[in-house]
Amino acid sequence: MLTFTYDTGVVIRYVEEAVTLVQRMRGLLGRSGLGSERALLIEPCRAVHTVGMRFALDLIFLDRKNTIVRIVRNVSPGRWCVWGGWRAQRVLECEAGCIDLTALKPGMTLQDAPCSEA
Repeated sequence: MLTFTYDTGVVIRYVEEAVTLVQRMRGLLGRSGLGSERALLIEPCRAVHTVGMRFALDLIFLDRKNTIVRIVRNVSPGRWCVWGGWRAQRVLECEAGCIDLTALKPGMTLQDAPCSEA
C-alpha cells in the first residue's frame, strides 16, 4: 500500500497496487466503491475502461516519474475507453468525488511512499 503526496500535503492516503496481469485485468470490477482517500494504482496502463463498473471514477494518469499527464473526472460506468495519452504509464483510479482533485494539474509531480497505516 502506498501514499501519494504533493508539496501541499497528502493527495491520496491509501493506494493499492495492481501490477500483475490478473490484478490489472480485474481492476475495480466487482467492487461497490473505494471510499475517501483511497485509490487503485494500475501499472503499466495507458487506458482504462469502465464496462461492468458499479460507480463513477476520477482518473489521474501519470508518466514514469509520477508527473500528471491527464486528469479525467467523473467517468461514468460503461465507457469503453479512456486514454491517458502517449506519455501515460500508470493510472490512479479513485471513486468519483471522494478525493479533492482541484489543486492538481497536468505537469505536477506526485511523490509516492509506503503507507504508514492501513
